[in-house]
Amino acid sequence: MTTTAPRPEAEFLADTATGLPIPGEPEFSTPEETRRHRKQRLAAALRLFGKYGFGEGISGHISVRDPEHADRFWVNPFGVSFKRVRVADLICVDSTGRVVEGRHRVNPSAFVIHSQIHELQPGATAAAHGHTAHSRALGALGRLLEPIDQEACAFYGRQVLYDEYEGPSVSLAQGRDIAEKLGDNRAILLRHHGLITVGGSLDEAVHWFFTYDSCAQVQLLAHAAGTPKAFSHEQALAAGAGFGDAQLGWFSFQLLWDEIVAEQPDLLDE
Repeated sequence: MTTTAPRPEAEFLADTATGLPIPGEPEFSTPEETRRHRKQRLAAALRLFGKYGFGEGISGHISVRDPEHADRFWVNPFGVSFKRVRVADLICVDSTGRVVEGRHRVNPSAFVIHSQIHELQPGATAAAHGHTAHSRALGALGRLLEPIDQEACAFYGRQVLYDEYEGPSVSLAQGRDIAEKLGDNRAILLRHHGLITVGGSLDEAVHWFFTYDSCAQVQLLAHAAGTPKAFSHEQALAAGAGFGDAQLGWFSFQLLWDEIVAEQPDLLDE
């Protein structure tokens, strides 16, 4: 996912789109190596969701495509706490909802939402969904993120509000509608429900989730305190080009990866 950019004139800037010394994603020679890497990242992301309070009972799921089988994805199992998930607990689900690897069952909502996103959105290697307090509050107001700080501009023109609600998402028709409304956007805020973010890697999708939720908190605080001043269109585009860079999104997750693996190494148990 490395972005090619002209070499900057300043010597202290790196030859990347952002000017930051960001490495490229690792490359693997076999599907097995890629799969193991993705499963490790998935388990780490789930533990991070648990650590940062994104759990809400059985709700919430993160998925990543299988690198070998186009009709399959890996996801957290039903009924296992974010704080307890290990690589060994992850399940692989096919396009019919059948668990083809793993000993746990799949959350029906995880299947109907993630299967449709992976089918309809080729660029969505991974998808993250949670019922966080800030996203639910913002969704209840029917508001998307406003360009009032740099981080929020990562979603400027890349987010959509899903205003339909038919109860818990357990039908393929509803999952498909969500995926269709998402389109090629980076985030979809589900009114009365929660947040979904996607990315070209699991790392990127999860970083966008963390960023969106923190930006929702900032926006709610700002409006509670007064009337925030938004960026101009040109300013929002400039901020989004930096803070919304896909390679930066991927790299930002590496800091979270280092943090959670050092704190909870058992998540890597296979």
